[in-house]
Amino acid sequence: MRWGKGELCTAMTTVNAYAAQNATSPLAPFSFERRDPGPHDVVIDIAYCGICHSDVHAVRDEWGGTRFPIVPGHEIAGHVAAAGGAVQRWRAGDAVGVGCMVNSCHTCSACKDHEEQYCERGMTATYNAYDKYGDGTLTRGGYSTRIVVHEDFVLRIPAGMPLDRTAPLLCAGITTYSPLRRFGAGAGCAVGIVGLGGLGHVAVKIAKAMGAHVTMISHSEAKRADARQLGADDFLLTREASAFKENAKRFHLVLDTISAAHDYNAYLGLLRRGGTMVLIGLPDAAPLSAGPLIHQRRQLAGSLIGGIRETQEMLDFCAAHGVLADIETIPAQRINEAYDRMLRSDVRYRFVIDINSLR
Repeated sequence: MRWGKGELCTAMTTVNAYAAQNATSPLAPFSFERRDPGPHDVVIDIAYCGICHSDVHAVRDEWGGTRFPIVPGHEIAGHVAAAGGAVQRWRAGDAVGVGCMVNSCHTCSACKDHEEQYCERGMTATYNAYDKYGDGTLTRGGYSTRIVVHEDFVLRIPAGMPLDRTAPLLCAGITTYSPLRRFGAGAGCAVGIVGLGGLGHVAVKIAKAMGAHVTMISHSEAKRADARQLGADDFLLTREASAFKENAKRFHLVLDTISAAHDYNAYLGLLRRGGTMVLIGLPDAAPLSAGPLIHQRRQLAGSLIGGIRETQEMLDFCAAHGVLADIETIPAQRINEAYDRMLRSDVRYRFVIDINSLR
């Protein structure tokens, strides 16, 4: 389906979704009108949407600023239903994905460097944001049957990648791929991955595919077998009293995926001289001293997601190396159960909603 160049398709679409009405209510069925698509927009029928831990934070307003009712979801996979007349790259039927953002200013230095996630005017998040670069409407995410996205923020899912296991890569995949690539994970690099969850399990697979020697770092002995199955070369149990001392100065790179409060100083001690620890989890508070950084010229860095170009690179890399998320697929009617199980770490390792359950 296509409408003329320069035209607006003014037929708004009613979509079925799941939404939270306030910070204490469960998610429940919800219908709303998707915004009018324009000549540079792509309309996507959603097949699957992953559940990210940040969805829980947003729904429960734990970070503040949630605009209710909220439709979460930024790990979206589906097919193009229609494309605007000015769109050249996308055609009806294309397998595509949408990640954590759906627009940016396109003109600042970050956007010109293909790092739209750091847009100096602020990128537009896939949900719970007003699209100030578009029509100003509130964005609602992938716990829904259809979404309208600017063509520059649509990603091609390579042939052969199953949409359900690919969907989490649109957040968990790029969140781990970007720092691993930027900070040199590869042959000859000893990489430690802290935390085996939705982010950590993908990080192990990607770091291993990059050629690094990968060690899973966890406080849970129960994660040892899974770490090996995912491809980790070694396992470090932090509950052992001697773990940090015996593994001091072991790693070139440590990727910390934990969102709960923990002692950064202990993990910094695992780095070699000049090594880097990258934070991708968002704990409320974590102690940090200057000594572990200064005495071994270590670096502490942070990383968000990746730009659109790098996210496409990640998808192509994962396709080439057979990297997919380990998932449990659920109908939309079990979203609240999934949230509760996530908080108990009772998932291996990502819930994915079958959006057909909403139709």
